[in-house]
Order: sequence, then C-alpha cells, then structure tokens
Amino acid sequence: MSKKLMSINNLTIQFENEGKKTIAVNDVSFDIEKSEIVGLVGESGCGKTVTSLGLIGLLPNSADIKSGEIFYENKDILNITESKKRKLRGKDISMIFQEPMTSLNPLWKCGKQIGETIKLHHKIEKEELKKRVLKIIGNVGLPNPETIYNKYPHELSGGQRQRVMIGIAIANHPDLIIADEPTTALDVTIQAQILELLKDINKKEKSSILFISHDLGVIYEIADRVIVMYAGFIVEIATRGDLYSNPKHPYTLKLLQSIPVPEKKGKKLEAIPGIVPRIEKEISYCPFVDRCPIAKDVCREKLPELEEKEKNHFARCLLT
Repeated sequence: MSKKLMSINNLTIQFENEGKKTIAVNDVSFDIEKSEIVGLVGESGCGKTVTSLGLIGLLPNSADIKSGEIFYENKDILNITESKKRKLRGKDISMIFQEPMTSLNPLWKCGKQIGETIKLHHKIEKEELKKRVLKIIGNVGLPNPETIYNKYPHELSGGQRQRVMIGIAIANHPDLIIADEPTTALDVTIQAQILELLKDINKKEKSSILFISHDLGVIYEIADRVIVMYAGFIVEIATRGDLYSNPKHPYTLKLLQSIPVPEKKGKKLEAIPGIVPRIEKEISYCPFVDRCPIAKDVCREKLPELEEKEKNHFARCLLT
C-alpha cells in the first residue's frame, strides 16, 4: 500500500506581468509521505511559496500552471473543479501563513474564525461548535481558552496570533498542513515553541507537514526530509541527516556554511555573492553557475538533471 499522500510531478508555474514572463517553478517533482514532515528551503525568490500556493490552488491570476500533475490520495487535483478544490482546502489540506495579521480577519473574534473553518465543512450545533473551538484553543497551547475565544487578533501577541492560525489549520484534522515560514516574524523563544507545537501535532494527529523556510537552522529542528530549491528548480533532496552531514550541491553547502552557530562566534559568516536569477525562458545550463565557487565550463553547457548521487539522496550538479 502506498505511503504517499501527495505526489508532485514536473510542475512548472509561470508568471506574466506586463507582457514579461517569469518561470517561478521549473519542472518540480517530489512526494510527501503520510505523517512525514518535509522541509522546503531556499532563499527568497527561489519558488518555495509559489510551489505551496500551487499545491493548495491559491495562485494569483497572473500565475499559470504550464505543466505538471499534483496527485493527492492518487487523484489529480489540478484538474478538479473549483468547488471541489474549496472542499479540499481547509479540510484535507490546510495552510498556515507567514503573517497572521494579514491572514486573520481583524473584525472577527478569534473563536469565531476557528469556528467558521469547522462550519464550512461540517454541520454542527452551536454548543458543540463552541466546545470544539475551546478544545482547539487549548490544544495549540493558548492559556484561558474562553478569554482567547472572545478576543480580536489585535489584542493578542504575535506568537498567540500564530497559534490561532495553527488552530484554524488543524480544526478539521487535515492530512496535510502547509506551513509557509510560520516562525519568521517571531522571536527565537516563541519560534522554538511553535516548532515544538507543530511536531506535537504531527505526532498526535498524524498530519503530514510541508514546512517552508529560508532558514536551514529552523528546518533542521523540524524536518524528516529536506528539499532545497534554487531559481525555481529543486537542486537537492535528502533525509535531514544526509543533507546536513554530506551535502551534494554547492548551493546547499553554502547555505549550511552561512548558519550562525556558536562555534563561529567572532568569525565571518559565509555569504553567497549575487542574487537568485530571474528565469524568463527555458535555460540550458546550471542556474547556480554565476554564484558557484566550483563552477567549470561544462556547467554553462548543460542543465544538470536531478540525479540520485547516493541512496535516496538526489542533487542537480554535474560536478558532485
């Protein structure tokens, strides 16, 4: 029996703005297994968030899925009606956004916002609904659920708002939670608490989590397996242990070297020169070539395939 919950095959997403086309996600393929936490990592602009919005069917109008398949429970969800997508969203697949202040409704109390998510997908009595919402508020580690239930988002701290967002995401016991940089705006202590909460949800609810971040330090704390993206391409996939101990792509290595750890105190941190390039048409060379410390002439002549370098360890590099 398949352990795969979702399979993404050859997904390409393009944006068109004022007649200019940009390929944001380029021939991306990966699986998410049941109960697995997958980390999706890379710099800003490398295609992580666009990939996640493509999976949940929330791409902006300027985006166009050029090719690819997204199978959820062996059904291709790219070709289902919008009403079927709405039934999936929030029930089977849910999302935690980076900034709760722009995702929560400022005019609704927090309890009502969690309750609405349940009401959208279930017929439920008023008393039972409130009981369930109070339980969710407690489950996400918020004190005095009754008080939180009656507060507006602006009356809560950043960490509390993020917990309310997580409450909305888990309200219907989804199979997959997509968490898009959910700890970026939080201080380190609250960040650690949110990561623990998500790990706890994964363990108790058996929900798979796709956790998106630009920070390999945060990904190390939570992910079972890690996918590294660069310029719309996947450049490396490996288990957490293999990726951190034995990276196979120069970009992953550079990202790892830029993590501030205690041993590097007082020393200069590694930085990757340049910026992520905009890919406006199909390219026939390595997208990392201009920033790569080990690049050779061959890297400009051929686009590397994502190859299995060791068992279950894939990388897109001609030189490793």
